[in-house]
Amino acid sequence: MNKVFSIINKSTKILLLLGVVVLLQQVNIFNSNEKITNENLNKTLDLNAMAFKYNEIKMNDKFMVLDTFTGDLTGYGALCPACNGHLGCTGKWVGDGTTTYDDLDYGNVRIVASSKNLPCGSIVTFDAPYLSKEKITAIVLDRGVLGNDLDLLVESEAYALKNVGRHKLTYDVLRFGWERKPM
Repeated sequence: MNKVFSIINKSTKILLLLGVVVLLQQVNIFNSNEKITNENLNKTLDLNAMAFKYNEIKMNDKFMVLDTFTGDLTGYGALCPACNGHLGCTGKWVGDGTTTYDDLDYGNVRIVASSKNLPCGSIVTFDAPYLSKEKITAIVLDRGVLGNDLDLLVESEAYALKNVGRHKLTYDVLRFGWERKPM
């Protein structure tokens, strides 16, 4: 819950800063070379630098949603009848029961299969209360799914059938591919 309040607080500050920049641009108070001095604080603000910094902060906020999709969530085991135990994006062997991946930016995340709508390395987050009390963060490392559906890698096909099944799902994309940039 603290993470949510932190994100809301940061977003509010950024939106307020952006509002000031937009307002100042609309009333033509500055151009690209002008600066505004606040005598009360004895500080000089470069508004172009502020706008640039806002964009930088926006892209560095790794939990800011870039897009949202709706599809179905299913589960699969790495050794399912149509699977060979290797991930389609990396070739890594997961037939030993591996279901997570250590991402440099997002830490230990679950593995999902997607269609080519999401590039390999994309990070998604979704609620699946029947699997976890907290949001699941996952990385696209496999293929073989149609449309906007996701297929969660689990321990076995039996676990997938018993615990995951097929559920409607709305998920957020936090990163497209291996780098955080808008699609």
